Amino acid sequence: MNKELVKYRFDRAKEALEEAQLLADNSKWNTCVNRLYYSCFYAVTALLAKNNMSSSKHTGVRSLFNLHFVKTEKVPKELAQLYNDLFEKRQEGDYIDFVKFEEAQVKPLISETKKFLAHIKTLI
Repeated sequence: MNKELVKYRFDRAKEALEEAQLLADNSKWNTCVNRLYYSCFYAVTALLAKNNMSSSKHTGVRSLFNLHFVKTEKVPKELAQLYNDLFEKRQEGDYIDFVKFEEAQVKPLISETKKFLAHIKTLI
């Protein structure tokens, strides 16, 4: 089951990245940020599942990831920072009024998310 769960979650990560690209192609920047965050989130939950860890909360997932993979340098700090930044941006875009992301802010995050997923895949 664990293997299936890891694959399922990583597939969700790739799907969310594809959705982010579609949203970017249509200049839907706030929702694009949301999907980029979820792409990273699903990848991290796949990595945690691979290592028999989980949390029911987003903050718990971030905490486990930072403790077991960033502090141990299995994931470079620059890559981990993307995940943490996307978490904050998603919170702003989803819950704070009048937040409007622009193309220049979001477009570079797509290629960074691709790098993040590629690195997580090497750990899985």
